[in-house]
Amino acid sequence: MMKLGLFLAGPGQHIASWRDPDVDPNAGQSLRNYVQITQLAEAAKFDFVFNADTQATFGPDDINIWKRNTVSQRIEPITLLGALAAVTSRIGLVATATTTYLEPFHVARMFASLDQLSEGRSGWNLVTSSAAAEAYNFSHAAHAAHADRYARAAEFVEVMLGLWDTFEDDAFVMDKASGLFVDPDKLHLLNHQGKHFQVRGPLMMRRSPQGRPVIVHAGQSEAGRALAAQHAEVVFSVEQDIEKAREFYKDLKGRAARFGRPPESILIMPGVLAVVGRSKAEAEDKYARIQALIHPELGVAYLSEMLGTDVSGHPVDGPLPDVPLTNSQQGRQKVIIEMARRESLTIRQLYMRVAGQRAHRTVCGTASEIADSLEHWQRTGAADGFNILALTHPHGFVDFVDGVIPELQRRGLFRTDYEGRTLRENLGLPYPANRHVAGRKQTAAE
Repeated sequence: MMKLGLFLAGPGQHIASWRDPDVDPNAGQSLRNYVQITQLAEAAKFDFVFNADTQATFGPDDINIWKRNTVSQRIEPITLLGALAAVTSRIGLVATATTTYLEPFHVARMFASLDQLSEGRSGWNLVTSSAAAEAYNFSHAAHAAHADRYARAAEFVEVMLGLWDTFEDDAFVMDKASGLFVDPDKLHLLNHQGKHFQVRGPLMMRRSPQGRPVIVHAGQSEAGRALAAQHAEVVFSVEQDIEKAREFYKDLKGRAARFGRPPESILIMPGVLAVVGRSKAEAEDKYARIQALIHPELGVAYLSEMLGTDVSGHPVDGPLPDVPLTNSQQGRQKVIIEMARRESLTIRQLYMRVAGQRAHRTVCGTASEIADSLEHWQRTGAADGFNILALTHPHGFVDFVDGVIPELQRRGLFRTDYEGRTLRENLGLPYPANRHVAGRKQTAAE
């Protein structure tokens, strides 16, 4: 079955969505709005909603982004998903937390808490921070180097996994007669001593109903792929070209196999901005109306941010100058630069192609035409599923739910009901054994 996630953006995923006459510009701060969207996604049987996050909104000089977009208002994701856990029962709840500027104990505890309160529906999007300005909020003068961030991330994940295995699955006996709450032989201190972290433990949380929260990653650089192959269970990708998507899919599945992981243990889910109309022309008109609301200052500023290079000094109707890969978002930068060169796009044409949907692929058409595109990508080895970006909320997402979901179900490509109770079960991911139990079984076998 095709897997589907939803980018949980307040007014919509498009950067100009808040300017649409039918959109509440305060939607990004409205719990009622997030509840409506998430409950709609759950009724449609989506696997999860995903709240992207950063610890900073670009750099202090990016005033053209701040003044023309909603990024200056960003709800803390665990707080939001905790509230959504109370009004949903089956849909997964995934959020971002950086390994570069947070501590693994904090992150492990936050996601383990969300997992318990949601009864096994949380997922952690592992990032190394794409916004260089995050450094300024954590007492750093500059963003850490790309290689250093990934070295820290690799150790960060190991600490997280160890903390999540603090207690064995059956450690909590809760015997009222004897007064024994937890079996001390099934409690394990981590005692991690590494280059970046020294963490004793224990984590004050019982083991997750799904073994541990699902680990998500979005890195497409060489370092990102290496980390994903070893630890990620869901991979968010930015793909415009189906052949390159197939190459990425095959490469990552092959890398995972080298760690002894079967293909089904890692799911590849590219982002897709899907615009649905009663005809292709109507869908394209919907998209064009929102595209026309991108202010040129915002378009150039957003493109500069994604490229990591200020292009505002170049003619907007001239070609993209030579720009190097920078210290952040290298995978996304490569997709954008290759698109500009392949299609000979001007700076204006390029920001119109990538700014609104953060470089993700856009598909405009009828419900049947969009289903055709998603099916083709899935059946030909380019994706296991998709992260759906809605042009606007709630209207653009309602169009997808009312049109595309029934078409996918009619074709037998998408579920009509959830298979399990936890996010891991619904994604079809294996239940991870506690390392301490696995170690005892191995010793006994030997």
